[in-house]
Amino acid sequence: LAPLRESGGGSVPEGGSLRLSCVAPPGVIGTYCMAWFRQAPGKEREGVAVVDSEGNTNAEDYVKGRFFASKDDVNNILYLEMTKLKAEDTAVYYCAQFEEPECTGGFRASSYGIWGQGTPVTVSS
Repeated sequence: LAPLRESGGGSVPEGGSLRLSCVAPPGVIGTYCMAWFRQAPGKEREGVAVVDSEGNTNAEDYVKGRFFASKDDVNNILYLEMTKLKAEDTAVYYCAQFEEPECTGGFRASSYGIWGQGTPVTVSS
């Protein structure tokens, strides 16, 4: 089993919403910076949002105000609430674990060493 397991992807029309979940091993969510990335067909993996061990969040400009990352330390779950979805949000979404409590790796995919298997999101126009 992958150490991180995403779920919640699916197909929605533009303007719709989805909530993604990422289940992690006990203690991980409350200890490390966690991130959401996505990869569209033919494109490089790109950052979406990060949450540090204290719950502080940040998001890339192209999703800011539409996507919101959060976490549940007790149940070891990372969330990504996606609203006002656009066709260009279509991608496989991944959660990833950083090696430190603060998100000093930012949105660089190469900084994250542990990944889930991804969950696909399709937004139809």
